[in-house]
Amino acid sequence: MKVSYFPGCTLKNKAKDLDVYARKCAEILGVTLEEIENWQCCGGVFTSKDEVATKLSSLRALRYAQDRSQPLVSVCSACHNVLKQTNYLMQNDQAFANKANLYMTSNESCDPYDGTTAVYHYLELLRDVVGFDKIAEKVTNPLTGRKIAPYYGCLLLRPNSVMQMDDPENPTIFEDFIRALGAEPVVYSMRNECCGGYVTMEDPDFSKSKSNAVVNNAVSFGAECVVTACPLCKYNLDKNTHTIPVVYFTELLAEALGIKEDCDNA
Repeated sequence: MKVSYFPGCTLKNKAKDLDVYARKCAEILGVTLEEIENWQCCGGVFTSKDEVATKLSSLRALRYAQDRSQPLVSVCSACHNVLKQTNYLMQNDQAFANKANLYMTSNESCDPYDGTTAVYHYLELLRDVVGFDKIAEKVTNPLTGRKIAPYYGCLLLRPNSVMQMDDPENPTIFEDFIRALGAEPVVYSMRNECCGGYVTMEDPDFSKSKSNAVVNNAVSFGAECVVTACPLCKYNLDKNTHTIPVVYFTELLAEALGIKEDCDNA
């Protein structure tokens, strides 16, 4: 199966290893991540709906996937949130869709985008397309005995009306992923709380207190490791906490599939 792949800025700079894990694991699971040509930043630093121009990069990615009859996949929760929200606007806000398509078609020779691309976070792709059962069958290095706390953060599940990935208050997708790798998921009360990443430049002390609250809560429930699906959350938790390791879910997947060492040497 081939999918259009939007890696995003972080996985092409500070987190290149996470991108390598994602690609190599996908190949083992029968999925080819075809990187979008000439992609640009998703516009995640801009959140205003009225600023249509900030959504055009995401819109181009959505249309790129549509032109190839492929779903659009992202490994970053922030990128995924922007892509999904842009797609939702194209489907449900005609005024926005008309304005956005005017931008696109006036500068490029193309048809308007109609909002039909299926948008998946990589974790969602693993559950809904590959299947956790198949992943469990492919595991060669089960993470038996490890107590791992999944950290959802803000952007993976919210707003629920748009993301529609899981129950925003009591999700299970991450826990089921951890079980498929042979480890024990740790359910703790702050797994859906903000880590403070968005205010780390403005108020680093507050950001640090938020990150420490999340990790300390996980530890209090017996966690030996925290796993996240957002590279920005991983960076913030790594920077501000040193109690237990914080890893990315594609790294954990590569370890369980027995290819982490090969990826690290790639």
